[in-house]
Amino acid sequence: MTTTNRSARPVRTVLRTTLVSSIILSLALPPAVFAKTPVATGTGGAAATISDEATKSALAILNKGGNAVDAAVAAAATLGVTDPFSCGIGGGGLMVIYLAKDKRVITLDHRETAPASFTPTVFQQNGKEIDFETAVASGNSVGVPGTVRGWHDALERYGTMSFKQVLAPAIEVANKGFPVTQNFVNLTNESLQKFAKFPDTAALYLKDGKALPVGTNLRNPDMAKAYRELATGGIRVFYEGKIGQAIVDTVNHPKTAAGTQVVAGRMTMADLANYEARVRQPVHSTYRGYDLYGMSLPSSGCIAVAEALNILEGYDLKSMPRDQVEHLYMEASRLSFADRNAYLADPEFVDAPTVGLLSKDYAARRRELINPKQATMQVPAGDPYPFQNDMSVPLRPNASKLLAEGLHTTHLTVSDKDGNIVSYTFTIESWGGSGMVVPGYGFILNNEMTDFDFSGPAPNVPEAGKRPRSSMSPTLAFKNGKPAFSIGSPGGGTIITTVLQTIVNYVDLGMPMDQAIDAPRISERNGMVTDVEPGFAGSAQARALEKYGQHWSDKPEEIGAANALVFNPDGTVTAVSEIRRHGIGSALVQKKGH
Repeated sequence: MTTTNRSARPVRTVLRTTLVSSIILSLALPPAVFAKTPVATGTGGAAATISDEATKSALAILNKGGNAVDAAVAAAATLGVTDPFSCGIGGGGLMVIYLAKDKRVITLDHRETAPASFTPTVFQQNGKEIDFETAVASGNSVGVPGTVRGWHDALERYGTMSFKQVLAPAIEVANKGFPVTQNFVNLTNESLQKFAKFPDTAALYLKDGKALPVGTNLRNPDMAKAYRELATGGIRVFYEGKIGQAIVDTVNHPKTAAGTQVVAGRMTMADLANYEARVRQPVHSTYRGYDLYGMSLPSSGCIAVAEALNILEGYDLKSMPRDQVEHLYMEASRLSFADRNAYLADPEFVDAPTVGLLSKDYAARRRELINPKQATMQVPAGDPYPFQNDMSVPLRPNASKLLAEGLHTTHLTVSDKDGNIVSYTFTIESWGGSGMVVPGYGFILNNEMTDFDFSGPAPNVPEAGKRPRSSMSPTLAFKNGKPAFSIGSPGGGTIITTVLQTIVNYVDLGMPMDQAIDAPRISERNGMVTDVEPGFAGSAQARALEKYGQHWSDKPEEIGAANALVFNPDGTVTAVSEIRRHGIGSALVQKKGH
């Protein structure tokens, strides 16, 4: 397996201009092919997303001859329509790509950046941190969006289709509409107060101040317009043209409901024009014969997952009862999060001790702190610097506190018949992002800047041009040099624990991937209590873990919405999405002949 931080060919600023005026009609497939199911096995390419429309878009592009990158962008664009509260072109993301022909793993960072006006005290007033929710619903919370640049770079470097082709399915869904589900209503209710502050958002997603009724056909012609302009004008329309100006105007002059005021931002067209995605070296780690590849900094996710797995690798988990395995998983996660909070941030601003954190020897030192029979509480960060093999290390920073972090993102995964794979997590941060819809273009702007620490000293404080630390953990796993599985999830800090727990469930507890994803989630992030889902507390599983001194949050909520692909020994692929969470996911696999 080789990795790269350079593209196979240079990025072009002008998109290919293949005309596809009726792509949706030409891609139409029989209804039976699109019967919604969270698990599917077959030959050829595969896709798993949380939205049936998005998974259909991916399969349509694959069936038209597109590759996994083309299909991933098509699915992502459709998710921007059907799951607008968690993702879209107003945000950013992290994409992990496997190119089968070259046996290369590439990671494309298109995380949002802080405007040039940012300082470390942007979220303070009179020397004190401002209220988190106040910060979210403000112009200051909006980072320079990276999604469009990321899609463009992915297509130009590694795809085979144009923006016009891959955006066509999403344009169709936005124009024709999609039925509002109960899950969509639930997500709207999460953001009712925020949405009510902004008339353009309320007009699109509320009716008489309430969520749209279940069954409503929700159309978004303004988002279709935004996609059409991207399809014809390319990324310059977004970063230097009309859409960009609309973003800047929305951030700097938020249009609010009568009697409502929010803090304005200070974004400029130069901030947008200067935005660049980064092709970075992936994080590589090993676990029980698997090679794991994922996103590097500014994402802390795959580093934290790798450290926890390195800690767990010192135990014979297969010989242990489930409660002991889960206790050790929680304690390893606790130690990993202590280090993650203390050291990790944008690598262009902070020299993080990544080599030390990924060291097997460092993991052994951290493992010594675990009591196999008793939980610990809020452990301090360790000292990875002696394991860096680097004499020019910076001063050791102090551990930072556990931060509020949005839980609301989305993840998709796609493969094609040639063996290329994409594992992609992208986001606008909190449910409904900043709450601000860009007038005339129908997409919500992110609140990604609230992922920074509001005060320091800390590695993750706000700075001009900086990317806030992320937890997104799109992961690809290989065995004996061949693809084994992909996994990822939304969920803020719980992304890390969802990916980690799913890997432990699948590799150590021997669960099939659908069961590994469906199992009750336990998210320990070095807090006084552990987050769990509704119905977990009081269960036999919970009682068994309480004997180790584990404690549960008194506010359970659904954790994550994972999607995975499993590459089976017989050459088939199994696509897996959520069986119960987030209104049930969607998995589809190509049929023979495509």
